[in-house]
Amino acid sequence: MAIILSIETATQVCSVSVHNQGQLMGLTELHVDNMHAQKLMKLIDDLLKNLSLKVRSLSAIAVSQGPGSYTGLRIGVSTAKGLAFSHDLPLIAVNTLQALATQVLPFALASEYIIPMIDARRMEVYACVVSGLGEVLGQVAPVILEENSFVNYLDRERVYFLGDGSEKFSTFCKHPNACFLPHLNSSCTIGNLAFDKFQKREFEDLAYFEPNYLKEFMVLKSKKNPFLV
Repeated sequence: MAIILSIETATQVCSVSVHNQGQLMGLTELHVDNMHAQKLMKLIDDLLKNLSLKVRSLSAIAVSQGPGSYTGLRIGVSTAKGLAFSHDLPLIAVNTLQALATQVLPFALASEYIIPMIDARRMEVYACVVSGLGEVLGQVAPVILEENSFVNYLDRERVYFLGDGSEKFSTFCKHPNACFLPHLNSSCTIGNLAFDKFQKREFEDLAYFEPNYLKEFMVLKSKKNPFLV
């Protein structure tokens, strides 16, 4: 039996789930900006109580490793590492974009494409391209969105764009093969992928594991007062 608690905080969604042998037991989510620090531990406590579980009943802790929000990832990973360390549980990290793409795989055709996107502010997103068979076709990278972005895939077949970054792309991408699913983001597929890693014993080193921010966090200085940020 493998009972895994999964945490997803890479976007504005704060999502927690529990899986047993890869099957969803329970899920709770909060769709409110900037509430991860205040609400994450309560969501975890409430979910475990509703399932009559304690942290010591778990087999592992899984966490969305990014890319995504710098602050959200710090909170999610710090919480996951703290729970894993204090209860001597293995930590499993799951790529956020891969978890997003996994939600579409059950209904995508093999010839189609899935492009998960996470908002990176302005017209930039973190994205990757996944085939309808689940094969990652390129490295995860920051992408500046333009009218002809991903047209080489769109001209071939239907493309599913998902994640909060796809919402702004939908405002100017009118290609007939584009299908937008912006609101998919959940810890449920973090747990599915984590179970595969659990079986292979693909665990993270608690001392050295860090989120995948993909680019450096920038602190903007005040133009009025150089001593303020």
